[in-house]
Amino acid sequence: MSLPVHPLAGQRVGYARISSASQNLDGQTDALNAAGCQKVFADTASGKLTERPELTRCLEYLRGGDTLVVWRLDRLGRSLRHLVETVNALAGRGVAFASLHEGIDTSTSTGRLVFHIFAALAEFERELIAERAAVGRAAARTRGRLGGRPAKLSAEQVALARSRYAAEDATVAEIAKALGVGRGTIYRALQQPS
Repeated sequence: MSLPVHPLAGQRVGYARISSASQNLDGQTDALNAAGCQKVFADTASGKLTERPELTRCLEYLRGGDTLVVWRLDRLGRSLRHLVETVNALAGRGVAFASLHEGIDTSTSTGRLVFHIFAALAEFERELIAERAAVGRAAARTRGRLGGRPAKLSAEQVALARSRYAAEDATVAEIAKALGVGRGTIYRALQQPS
């Protein structure tokens, strides 16, 4: 599939997205056209999906000096983090970003400031999540829990598996079947220190 020819840099390029076929793109595309977008790419997909073919085509189409325009911030990013990463990648290529509903335009100093505040909030959110996870792990360790998945085999089952394997009276597959686990679990149990 060939991409459309990009006539000149410096154009406004729109991206629209709806979550289901029962929704209508007309409102978004009308707003993008009214905002001066010469070309509009549109997807019908949930924002959480990673596969958005028209967004991929749109991002490949953009050239330095262009501005990517969306109706609302949530039309572009799956999360604040994804949005920030996408806009920063565009900025690295010399492409500005604008969101009509929120009034953000990174081609202006005020727009860049607002977007940097969003980026700082996204970083703050990531740090809070990491801190909460570390506190949770520390609290679990003080209660004697090491974290990770619970063991599939008890100590008695591991001892049984080892003795049957050492006695060569059953294959790993037979031991796994008898204990109701996969062969990989038995191999890992056999490799654990006694």
